[in-house]
Amino acid sequence: MENGYHDVRGRARVVITGIGVISPVGHTGPESWESLLNGRSGIGPITQFDPTGLPVTIAGEVKKFDPGKYMSFKEARRMSRASQLALAAAVMAVEDANLPQPFPDPERVGVLVGTGVGGFEVGASQLEIFNTKGFARVSPFAMTGFLANMPSHHVSVQFGTKGPISTVVAACATGTQAIGEGVEMIRRGIADTVLTGGVEGLIHVAAIAGFARMLALSTNYNDQPERASRPFDKDRDGFVLSEGAGILVLERLDHAIERGAHIYAEVLGHASSSDAFHVAAPDPEAAGAVRAMRWAIDDALLDIEDIDYINAHGTATPVNDASETYAIKTLFGERAYEIPISSSKSVMGHAMGATGAIEGIFCAYALQNGIIPPTWNYETPDPDCDLDYVPNAPRKADLRITLSNSFGLGGQNACLVLGKYLNGKTE
Repeated sequence: MENGYHDVRGRARVVITGIGVISPVGHTGPESWESLLNGRSGIGPITQFDPTGLPVTIAGEVKKFDPGKYMSFKEARRMSRASQLALAAAVMAVEDANLPQPFPDPERVGVLVGTGVGGFEVGASQLEIFNTKGFARVSPFAMTGFLANMPSHHVSVQFGTKGPISTVVAACATGTQAIGEGVEMIRRGIADTVLTGGVEGLIHVAAIAGFARMLALSTNYNDQPERASRPFDKDRDGFVLSEGAGILVLERLDHAIERGAHIYAEVLGHASSSDAFHVAAPDPEAAGAVRAMRWAIDDALLDIEDIDYINAHGTATPVNDASETYAIKTLFGERAYEIPISSSKSVMGHAMGATGAIEGIFCAYALQNGIIPPTWNYETPDPDCDLDYVPNAPRKADLRITLSNSFGLGGQNACLVLGKYLNGKTE
């Protein structure tokens, strides 16, 4: 890679200058990071609805969220929970980046916020109102609350951005792919700054019931919710649904340096791929996951020997964790046993469209602090998951390059490569 403002392919270099997180383990990025390092789980009994009669009564909820801290009451009541969470995280990210407001050149600022489902609860509640109270009681904001592109819209309106805008909908790969597509906006020269990431607000009875019927959720630890998410552990029995938002400010490197911005990390590469296999089950050969990882490393102009840490998708389902382990071993060969790997979902749960963005942020924190976050609740080794999962304690390390994996329903895979930025260059 080059030390100038462009890489050896002539592409603009892209850096992270602002971070906003609201999650089950914290209402800010630093608070969420500290919770991850210290094993403070955000998983507990469901409070957003009565789960009586369901086999799953736990989730990772964003607790005590007050949208009024980030927007007016009038705006909040017209938004879905996903839009509220996304806007809250975006406000934090823009403030963290110390970006001038209003933007001096709003046509050079893009927005790309992904979501797996969007305002599902708005559509569900309005359908119930129609069925029980009739047409006249349906809200005129029903459809604008439900649509998946509304988080991007509300972020754009909040900051008056007039550049490119888009939405990624890729199930569990959403947040990671959104960041990658945000990078491409800057590489293509159509934006200098992009507000990007992912969001989900799906703690809803239909979601819990649906995933439970798929046998995808953990059911063995309803009475010990903090132990329920057990990535790579032999006794794992499913993921824990959660919610949250992660928004990053991406900037062209010269633009960030010119205004004296703090740089968390550089986004070196990204890629997506399709399994083209099954709606829920991963390809038995893990070929799609292997392609996404390899292509992301290639896009970063790196080799597999350069990867120092992998933030795994690590959902804690029996099939996914074994498949991801197999994919890593297939791509990295014997070196797979030397690479520390961990899953943030052990305390976070699985926030669907938000999870990849939040995990990308955790990678940026890991690079900046020289600390690998652990996989909590790893107690019993599984012969099918035999790599270094950094169990139950953070680990100091001289990290230069990280890889973050997101593998979603529908066989959609996305990976992100970040590099440590120091003294004017990326190591």
